[in-house]
Amino acid sequence: MELKNYETVFILTPVLSDVQMKDTVEKFRKVLTDNGAEIVHEDNWGLKKLAYPIGHKNTGFYNLIEFKAPTSLIGVLETEYRRDERVLRFLNTALDKFAVDYNDRKRRGLVGRKNTETKEAQA
Repeated sequence: MELKNYETVFILTPVLSDVQMKDTVEKFRKVLTDNGAEIVHEDNWGLKKLAYPIGHKNTGFYNLIEFKAPTSLIGVLETEYRRDERVLRFLNTALDKFAVDYNDRKRRGLVGRKNTETKEAQA
C-alpha cells in the first residue's frame, strides 16, 4: 500500500488544562498510528490568537503533525476531529515532494538563513 505525505493542523479550545490538551493531542496521534500512519514530525505551537472568534473564543492551542499514511486514513481522522468538541478547527493537507523537501530543510535550519558558503564560492 502506497503511503502519501500529509500535514494536519488542528486548533483546540483554550479552556483545556495543559494535561487535557496533551491528552487530546495524544488521542489524535493514536488515531494516526492505529490506522497505519508513520509520524514524521510533530510541533506544538502553543496558545495563539485566532484571526477571528470561533464559538466566542479568541485564542486556541495550535498543533501540527506531519505524517505518512494511506489515503483512506484522512476520512477517519476528519471524522474524529468532527466528533471531538475540543477541536475548534482543523486542516489536512497532502504534501507534494517539494513541500516534504521544504519541511525537511526547515527542520534542519536551512530555510530563512543566508548561506554564506554559496556566496563565497560564487565570488
